[in-house]
Amino acid sequence: MSSALTDLCRYPIVQAPMAGGPSCPQLVAAVAEAGGLGFLAAGYKTADGMYNEIKQVRGLTGQPFGVNLFMPQPNLADPAAVEVYRHQLAGETSWYETPLGETDACGDDGYEAKLAILLEDPVPVVSFTFGCPSRDTLDAFAAAGTYTVVTVTSPEEAQAAQWAGADAVCAQGVEAGGHQSTFRDDPQTDGSGTGLLCLVTQVRETVQIPVIAAGGLMRGSQIAAVLAAGADAAQLGTAFLVCPESGAHLLHKQALTNPLFVRTTLTRAFSGRPARGLVNRFVREHGPYAPAAYPQVHHLTAVLRKAAAKAGDAQGMALWAGQGHRMARELPAGRLVRLLAEELDAARTALSTRSTQ
Repeated sequence: MSSALTDLCRYPIVQAPMAGGPSCPQLVAAVAEAGGLGFLAAGYKTADGMYNEIKQVRGLTGQPFGVNLFMPQPNLADPAAVEVYRHQLAGETSWYETPLGETDACGDDGYEAKLAILLEDPVPVVSFTFGCPSRDTLDAFAAAGTYTVVTVTSPEEAQAAQWAGADAVCAQGVEAGGHQSTFRDDPQTDGSGTGLLCLVTQVRETVQIPVIAAGGLMRGSQIAAVLAAGADAAQLGTAFLVCPESGAHLLHKQALTNPLFVRTTLTRAFSGRPARGLVNRFVREHGPYAPAAYPQVHHLTAVLRKAAAKAGDAQGMALWAGQGHRMARELPAGRLVRLLAEELDAARTALSTRSTQ
């Protein structure tokens, strides 16, 4: 790893920031204590809610950790398309006996207020999703001593992040669970994402800053592969979802290895932005018709998703998962970090042995 990343964690293992509850303080602290880099997800939280979780992590560990922010999104949604989707969801409101959410909520996710808190009381690392901050913002974090990471899905986005002054990029392959972190949400490019190994190589040849690889990684041998391809560290999300410290709903955890859910797909059904999750009834019925309208669709379906969880119905929940979800291991987060590190060492030793034979 690069020296800056080495200072942040003992192992080249990053726990992905998973918005909506999974990346809770207990998970972040457990990963950090074991030698990985844990990340809080500030997405969908208020600025005060984010700060309360930061204080909780600080009370649980003295190790470095990160906070992830959603970039503000331009309002490009077609109101008519959102209304059509609202009508298409009418059956869901009857089934779960709950109204749909309002779509006029602010689309900036409290970005400026969160920036102000993180600059006033800095954390070791801040990462960004759905775009790249301005140079002024990244310079301000540099002055505060905060290491910055921008999530990218193409060499062009990585280059833009480097030009803006990011310390590192997180290259997210199409295999990754949850939202695809493209800078621009273009429906014409749905399903055309790049696989992780190819993406890491392309990004490594484009930028000079450190690269963190993310997408479908579940084993130490896979971490070894992305490091060999040019990454400086590996980010895993789905692998940590089933840990007891994870804040993910129990139904979500169980679904990852449930034979009823055999595959994942990219869908706009729950949020209006492409996100990879397990294929369930909601995805099958509404995915083909969901408009490109984030965060309007997210707010529209939020109440439905909560009602489905309360009813114990995984078929109506957003079950975000990467392509490697069937390899999930129900281990404490600290044990998982150490096991991944052991598998990484074993893979490197095996490769070294073969190369000398």
